[in-house]
Amino acid sequence: MEKKPVSAEIEENTSFLKEVLAVDKSFDVIQLDLEYAERKMAMFMVDGFVKDDIMHYLMKLLSGLDPKQLEENALEKLLKTYIPYIEIEQVDDLNKVVDLVLAGPTALVVDRIDKVIIIDARTYPVRGPQEPDIERVVRGSRDGYVETIVFNTALTRRRVRDPSLRMEYMQVGRRSKTDIVVSYLEDIADPDLVKKIKDSISKIDTDGLPMGEKTLEEYISGRHWNPYPMVRYTERPDTAAAHLYEGHVIIMVDGSPSVLITPTTFWHHLQHAEEYRNKPSVGAYLRFVRFIAVWSSIFLLPLYYLFAVQPDLLPAQFSYVGPNETGEVPLFLQFLLIEIGIDILRMAAIHTPSSLATALGLVAALMIGQVAVEVGLFVNEVILYLAIAAIGTFSTPSYELSLANRLVRIFLLAATALFGVYGFVIGVMAWIIALSRMKSFDIPYMWPFIPFNFRAFRDVFLRSPMPLKNRRPRFLHPKDPDR
Repeated sequence: MEKKPVSAEIEENTSFLKEVLAVDKSFDVIQLDLEYAERKMAMFMVDGFVKDDIMHYLMKLLSGLDPKQLEENALEKLLKTYIPYIEIEQVDDLNKVVDLVLAGPTALVVDRIDKVIIIDARTYPVRGPQEPDIERVVRGSRDGYVETIVFNTALTRRRVRDPSLRMEYMQVGRRSKTDIVVSYLEDIADPDLVKKIKDSISKIDTDGLPMGEKTLEEYISGRHWNPYPMVRYTERPDTAAAHLYEGHVIIMVDGSPSVLITPTTFWHHLQHAEEYRNKPSVGAYLRFVRFIAVWSSIFLLPLYYLFAVQPDLLPAQFSYVGPNETGEVPLFLQFLLIEIGIDILRMAAIHTPSSLATALGLVAALMIGQVAVEVGLFVNEVILYLAIAAIGTFSTPSYELSLANRLVRIFLLAATALFGVYGFVIGVMAWIIALSRMKSFDIPYMWPFIPFNFRAFRDVFLRSPMPLKNRRPRFLHPKDPDR
């Protein structure tokens, strides 16, 4: 947008701002025409963003000024003496003033001054920091990120009191002007990685970010049709701080309670704060159980289907595996129908008020599940194994990874149904190869499994004691590798 210089004539400035901000058309955009110290002044602000008590105090101070006090160096005296406020600046571009007013600050236009004074006395409707619903812990902090970016930066600095912590401000969206903060530890993070992330954000050319951090992720991560997440979402400040200390880069988007952790590997999405809130042996056990649940959610159904249609693959002692009755519907179609049914139930649960959630569960379990078995639509074994797979899906710490694994499960099930053993084996190999070829900001997605690194691979499967984790992850190329 072309620069529109601020004029020394207040009428020219106010007429431009009044027209562009549509003061006469938008009831929440306020123009206050004032006169202090025998000078015409005007304030432009958005109702609901302004702290009334602060503005009343500043207006009271301005009303007590004598004309002689503004005869010389009026702008400098206003900025340094007569407007006692912390966040105050001068702007010489009226188009920038429009963007700032719409973001919340108040613009003060003064006659015979070719600058506009910006007073950042804004407030946003915001909820208090509370524990995230999907990242709960038994023991640990109960605060979480909120929708206001300044609150989120403060929650992060509370845990990272390092002078090298950087909070670099950016804006994305020609119309939305969405505030974005790129956070990293300058003494630790790889400069090339930081530059790459900032460049990818600066190249985004769009009207706005309607879905906040998710829209941003689609722009910066690439691989649009790949279901696997290239970044990790978290609403916990302690989780974000732990990744900052490792050398990751955190991206915060105003209006979103989730922050993006970049770059990440497949194994990052299988970690949870609960493992580090317990003793190392207990944490290692919890991680092992979680891995079993995740692998069950992917492989259990295709394997059960394979053994059910080809029982000769099973040893004699496992002959009980497989349905006693096949039912009226083909086995593969039963699995497909229940998979779709669980997704429908999940969607219904999201849109159901919490007071009716129990009733919804009873309807799904009793009236649908039980009756479907009795009429022969499904067999008991199919519901049992799909329930185990669903529990494994819900046990996955990353919601995005659980959805991607669900698609892989359906793909493996279809491949096994079409081609039997060959379909299952080739499907698994294709899945592993696809994961191995993925990269998150040029970082191999399957590291440290592919390429293999024994020490890091051990830390993936075992929750190591913190005193022994004295090295930062090598794949991040940290400037300071020792902890």
